[in-house]
Amino acid sequence: MLTQFFHVSLLLLASHASFTATADINQALLHEVRTAENKVRDDARKPLQTLSFFEVTPQSTVVEVWPGSGWYTEILAPLLADKGKLYAAHFSDKFTLLPADYMQKGRTDYQTKLASHPIYKNVTVTEFAPLAGFAIAPAGSADVVLSIRNQLYMFDGETSLKHALANFYQALKPGGVLGVVAPRLPDHMLASDWKKTGYVPQQLWLKLAKDAGFTFEASNDLLINPKDTADHPSGIWSLPPTLAGDEKDKAKYRAMGEATQMMLKFRKPRM
Repeated sequence: MLTQFFHVSLLLLASHASFTATADINQALLHEVRTAENKVRDDARKPLQTLSFFEVTPQSTVVEVWPGSGWYTEILAPLLADKGKLYAAHFSDKFTLLPADYMQKGRTDYQTKLASHPIYKNVTVTEFAPLAGFAIAPAGSADVVLSIRNQLYMFDGETSLKHALANFYQALKPGGVLGVVAPRLPDHMLASDWKKTGYVPQQLWLKLAKDAGFTFEASNDLLINPKDTADHPSGIWSLPPTLAGDEKDKAKYRAMGEATQMMLKFRKPRM
């Protein structure tokens, strides 16, 4: 009887914590720092459900891998400002597999964003490159590592994915969560020439994460876009928000929407 009571109490506590975290994420979504341009993508990217799925709370220490212009930073910084910690593992000037001017502009623009509002004062910028030995955060410090909408396979195939996963594993605490959102290649296209499209087979992520020591915990189909055929001339970059390619095709791709994304939750085993 006592065991059953204890089990029910734990479930109630977990439910309350989940409800509280959801309310806090909702509040962060409404923060004044969020740009109107970014807010319009909420329906496609579903940040509330995504961050909840990856167990991000206001108390979390989070590493955001390649935050780009800061789409998720605009949510994570307010959410973590008081009780949590955010490491933003941005481009490195030692990374040679992307154009130097692209990386420099991206990082400079990001630093300008951080300087634009006091809510960002506790964001610590670190570095990440798939094939370099940077620490994205102090070893064993992170509750959650988020790799969202990154094309890590593009640089050196499986080698870059393996390196990234080892880096993520090192940063996480035992029991910490690795949250991956990445363009998913349909199974029927495995035999196609997909390697420069930005899409990656889900099974490859599952295999390499297991090899890196992670336990696969759950997947979520929340970001599946049934309109996305995954066979575009410029790969995922044909679709919004990039809309690469011919001007005449942009209306078609706007209507199609953003690329289908797999959502995978892995956990570093507890010691």
